[in-house]
Amino acid sequence: QAQLVESGGGLVQAGGSLRLSCAASGRTFSNYGMGWFRQAPGKGREFVAAISWSGADTYHPDSVKGRFTIYRDNAKNTVYLQMNSLKPEDTAVYYCAASTLAYCSGDGCYVYWGQGTQVTVSS
Repeated sequence: QAQLVESGGGLVQAGGSLRLSCAASGRTFSNYGMGWFRQAPGKGREFVAAISWSGADTYHPDSVKGRFTIYRDNAKNTVYLQMNSLKPEDTAVYYCAASTLAYCSGDGCYVYWGQGTQVTVSS
């Protein structure tokens, strides 16, 4: 059974950094595109990063571009989200997701989801 487990969330001051990890198991996720989403209290889910199966292609929306970086280590079946220059508005539960496509830069093609990890940025 496919499983995604996020870790690395926590409380950080504005301007600080965190690195989230997503450990995948149960399938050969190295063949698939991966992504990160977030959901803040009272708001809808927001797509924040995507990476292709090889890691050669990545996508970040303008809201996080230049501050967040997605990358992966297929040997470890792990995807990371490096978050720098964090702002209070980045506070949310962050979810890792896996697509069955080699690359998915939209939010309509992810089928496997983790349980989420809380990121709180204080001002």
